[in-house]
Amino acid sequence: MKKISGKLVYFFGALGGLLFGYDTGVISGAILFIETDMKLTPFAQGIVVSAILFGAIMGAAMIGYFADRFGRKKMVLISAFIFAAGAIASALSPNAEILIFSRIILGVAVGGASALVPLYLAEMAPAKSRGTLSTLNQLMITVGILSAYIVNLIFADAGLWQVMLGFAAIPAIILFFGTLLLPESPRWLVCKGNADEAFNILKLLGNARGAKKEISEIKAACAKDSAGFSELFARWVRPALIVGVGLAIFQQLIGCNTVIYYAPTIFASVGLGNSSAILSTVGIGVVNVLVTIIALIIMDKFDRKKMLITGSIGMTLSLLTLGVFSNGASSAYLVLAACAAYIVFFALTWGPIMWIMIGEVFPLKIRGIGVGVSSVANWTANLGVALMFPWLLSKIGSQIFIIFAAMAVLSILFVKFKVIETRGRSLESIEKSLRTASSKK
Repeated sequence: MKKISGKLVYFFGALGGLLFGYDTGVISGAILFIETDMKLTPFAQGIVVSAILFGAIMGAAMIGYFADRFGRKKMVLISAFIFAAGAIASALSPNAEILIFSRIILGVAVGGASALVPLYLAEMAPAKSRGTLSTLNQLMITVGILSAYIVNLIFADAGLWQVMLGFAAIPAIILFFGTLLLPESPRWLVCKGNADEAFNILKLLGNARGAKKEISEIKAACAKDSAGFSELFARWVRPALIVGVGLAIFQQLIGCNTVIYYAPTIFASVGLGNSSAILSTVGIGVVNVLVTIIALIIMDKFDRKKMLITGSIGMTLSLLTLGVFSNGASSAYLVLAACAAYIVFFALTWGPIMWIMIGEVFPLKIRGIGVGVSSVANWTANLGVALMFPWLLSKIGSQIFIIFAAMAVLSILFVKFKVIETRGRSLESIEKSLRTASSKK
């Protein structure tokens, strides 16, 4: 095996997150010009924005099975190819129908990457730094979103939404060729009978001393009987399924992507022009990236549950502020401040932690399926919120944020009573604790 830096492995392993972020964030600015060029109704606008989410649901649903069957690396390569093709097709779309279809195809790659990246990083990272390294995924997502906002700003005056959408093909090509350099997941290799190759990869990643012990633990986990998809609903796996699906759904119900997808629309509704609204959104994107860097530093220093609850409290207050004051030009700066505060709490907690934990809680032999199911739940909730937000905003205005605040309060109760702590524990020890807890019932 050719030697490759562990840092390079983690970088390219997380690069799919950048495409995930760019392709979901770029529509926020592009839709202002697509709406005019294609004369879209509010409902049609919601369809164009959310089309990528239909594809994401399909991609997330399929990727777990294929990642468990054919390996993590091959699926990343296929996703990168679809990313590039979907971005180019979207940019060349002559009408709304073809644009919607192209974004559905693009969404297949987005959904696949959303499950693959946390799965791959969780399996490659050492237990003591898994939270930090897995947060690279969220950092890449935020960098992708910020990149989309900056590209939107550059081409806003000319209204070149085609360039905004097509620009994603560049990082997709980089991801494809970068992935060719990556090793396969050692955990997947062990389960496929390639323990020697897995051992070499673990040594490559700096775990020479503990590699033999880790291989033994992985072999023990692989030796457990598994019934494929049906095993996901076994009594001993149920707590992990509740955590994965519950966190995935609540992350969307607290309104995170309304700020990402519709920030320019929100700012325009309180009196800012299109260019000013996009410029303000760039500021939100910068906050998102900077705070995620802080999350990268502190992620393995605090319990996941405590961070999630703190984030929910902060987002509740921010959403209540948006609900009360998003009603006119005089409140534009307060709305900006509330959006920024919301992003701070989200980027420190629910943004990265949900993706980290769905890669941690599931047993090895069904991890791909479990992460895929959780991702499907996330994208389905995402679709519902994105599709209905423009219509609800036109019907009930800023009161929609009050509903999101109520969901944030419910998320606190869910985390307190249903979520298990995973910080600092090996993936094999988490699986063992699930089996032990089930046997005691």
